[in-house]
Amino acid sequence: MAVNALHPRALGGIVLAFAALATLPSVGLPAFYDSFFYVLFFWISLATSWAILSGFAGYFSLGHAAFLGAGMYTSATLATKFGWPFLTTIPAAGVVAALLGCGIGALVFRLPRLRGELFALMTLAVTFVLATVILNTPIDGGPGVYLSGVPVPRIVESESGSVYLMGLAMCVATLLIAWRISRSRFGLGLYAISDDEDVAEVKGVPTFRYKMSAFALSAGIAGAVGGIHAIYVGFVTVGETFGIAVPLSVVLMSVLGGARHWLGPAVGATLITVALFGFASTGLSIVGRAVVAIMLIVAMLCLREGIVPSLLRRLRPGAGQGAIGTATPKGASAERPYAMPATADVAPARPAASARVVLSVEDVHKSFGGLQALRGVNLEVYEGEILGLIGPNGCGKTTLINMITGHLSLTSGSVKIDGETISGLPAHLIARRGIARTYQIPRPFAHLTTLENVELCAQFGGREADSYRQDALHWLAFCDLTHRAHALPADLNLRERKVLELARALAARPRVLLLDEVMSGLNPSEVDTAIRLVRQIRAQGTSIVFVEHLMRAVVQLSDRVAVMNEGTLLTAGRPEEVMRDERVVGIYFGHDHAAA
Repeated sequence: MAVNALHPRALGGIVLAFAALATLPSVGLPAFYDSFFYVLFFWISLATSWAILSGFAGYFSLGHAAFLGAGMYTSATLATKFGWPFLTTIPAAGVVAALLGCGIGALVFRLPRLRGELFALMTLAVTFVLATVILNTPIDGGPGVYLSGVPVPRIVESESGSVYLMGLAMCVATLLIAWRISRSRFGLGLYAISDDEDVAEVKGVPTFRYKMSAFALSAGIAGAVGGIHAIYVGFVTVGETFGIAVPLSVVLMSVLGGARHWLGPAVGATLITVALFGFASTGLSIVGRAVVAIMLIVAMLCLREGIVPSLLRRLRPGAGQGAIGTATPKGASAERPYAMPATADVAPARPAASARVVLSVEDVHKSFGGLQALRGVNLEVYEGEILGLIGPNGCGKTTLINMITGHLSLTSGSVKIDGETISGLPAHLIARRGIARTYQIPRPFAHLTTLENVELCAQFGGREADSYRQDALHWLAFCDLTHRAHALPADLNLRERKVLELARALAARPRVLLLDEVMSGLNPSEVDTAIRLVRQIRAQGTSIVFVEHLMRAVVQLSDRVAVMNEGTLLTAGRPEEVMRDERVVGIYFGHDHAAA
């Protein structure tokens, strides 16, 4: 997201602040300050690690205590029962927690229905199961694990200072990881998953692998944090470790600061920790909790995305929301060299299409329980042609597109591109074979800017480029959307959203482009513009399957027209031939009209 971009001076200030904090143990302040700052680093690290999965990818978890506890017990067990040097137990704690996260993800992410509140409840249940296992095995056995005999690594002279520096190092590493993710291809994919996972997969994002990676990172960091925390508390018990307070605290901190921003959880953790410590030191702990609750209520009412994203947007009005940046896009030209002309056609209406079949649909069936949506559809698309796909509502046109793109699995049959079978492949691999689509109802990624929406499709479409941003700017200019590059989809009108759908599909440089009612809802002038644009796309060599109810556009654009009815292919041929077919006339106007 654009709000993840911070001014270099702000980043420099953060670096200087942590450098100054690193010198604190040598100043000779009372041990209270070491302890206070360690607790602050602990919550920052834990909240930030939670945000990598739950903020960036949108998989809301209530089970972060499970990974913290796995790390704490790993370090405690290795240090006390096996005599490992304590520093070597910290990476081991991270690995154990990461493996636990991968094990959960490998099961849960294969079940699409386990999203949202079901995922949150499942992770909470895992916490209680893990606590029960540890409590009833020699890992704990009931009395807890004492670390009083484990020597604290002497990084500096004092033990409290050494623990402080370990917490600081963990905090810095966690923030660096979150910052790097937020500005990477991986982060862009996670944001897309958070907004619309199904569309992200169809656009080329390997959603399963990315979710597994985010889960492993989130859990691994929490485990390493727990490893350090074990030596801080000195006594590890199931009741204190696996309580509901830990996951609730990290959720509140992240939501308050802004879970989709890499710095948001740190800001939320700082505000809550300082408030609670401040009131507790004056004997007003209950008042402190009330103040924190009020802060959260105000933030949710006035700053719905959290403090950091909301403040950045207000400080830079008109700026975008994404990781790409907020300045006017470089490469955007006032001349718009790729924009379509306002009047004359840029390509012949029907240049000769190749006889080579680029996409073939062979005997495709699709059943939803007892309902047969597709009944043995056979269809061929030739290289460089525009194939109009028409038929009454409910005849299976969009279902067929979903089959081709892998959004839905086939009941039987096959789909091939250039003779290679792609049916059965994950949707993101089908996208990389050269198939892209638009949606009848636009489904842009809501929290990504127009530019980021297009850049994501350029990055994950399977085509290598020197600069995906420049590629995205090219297609924005081609579709005459450069002036809206930093707008969020909610700020676009219907025509602009439709065109954004087209720009996203084109950014993948597809061999076959599937257009699903791209002209529905447009006025006559906008339809004329869209017709010119589709011709311009075909002039570049792209094969197009054109699903549309607007017959004027179908007749003007199509080299061939295929008609579907009740899940079968009724007929296919030249537009003028198909439109005179009595069966087609009967479908649209009734059999009495066809007979007349």
